[in-house]
Amino acid sequence: MNGIRWVLRLGFVPFVLLGGNALALTLVSMGGHHVWLAALIVGVIFVAFLVERLIPYNPDWNLSHQDRWRDRVHFVVNEGANFLSILGLPFLAALLPNFGVWPSHWPLWGQLLLAIGIVDFGITMAHFASHRINWLWRFHAVHHSVKRMYGFNGLMKHPLHQLIEGVCGVLPVILLGVPQDVAWLLVVAIALQLLLQHSNADVRVGPFKYVLALAPAHRFHHLNSAREGDVNFGLFTMVWDWLLGTASFDPNRTFTSDDLGIEGEPDYPTDYWSQLIRPFKSMR
Repeated sequence: MNGIRWVLRLGFVPFVLLGGNALALTLVSMGGHHVWLAALIVGVIFVAFLVERLIPYNPDWNLSHQDRWRDRVHFVVNEGANFLSILGLPFLAALLPNFGVWPSHWPLWGQLLLAIGIVDFGITMAHFASHRINWLWRFHAVHHSVKRMYGFNGLMKHPLHQLIEGVCGVLPVILLGVPQDVAWLLVVAIALQLLLQHSNADVRVGPFKYVLALAPAHRFHHLNSAREGDVNFGLFTMVWDWLLGTASFDPNRTFTSDDLGIEGEPDYPTDYWSQLIRPFKSMR
């Protein structure tokens, strides 16, 4: 059993990051219906939850903290909005200026990597700003109210904050003329990355923990103290954090639910509808 656990610790991230995106690329290149991409995301979520139970970082985080149904609603609403936005991409492209410089002659995997690089910068900067601009923080605080870290946390966001991050990250690739197939692949890549970034699996990624924005680094971002948690903003990579001076990692640090949440708001609402209206109440 110990051998299986070590295989999972070493293989889970490559399986999701490389295997999941490779399968999505194959499906799109073969002209598969986009419903299969949704099925792929659901399948990877199922595997991720299973792995979290086999090699948990914190066994307590596998138990509901009165958040299970709330997080499922966040997932359905936000991931559904992502898929609907891609369905509407042709209409957006018709309304917005299109500079037509997207390298459509590149192989599909190269176009996906380019899109990921652009989105990584845009969303990382929006994330960074959300910790420094008060009205943005009110909406982003929903994401930081969690008391455990597990797969569904990645899409536990206020819909308006997801929209803001999406505009900052995806609008540039739309203006550049990204094809719809690449946009579909981007949705899958972001969903898989958020799953890995917030996973409760006790993975081993070696030196990649300093380069990729995975759970070992992202847990520091969810520390409830602004002095410690104002770090590691990257979506896909830690590149921009190193340039901003916000990269942080301590291999000896461990995390419990007491370390998470919002230090100044210990009674932040936990149900879905209260979280939707909380930012507007804060404005008053």
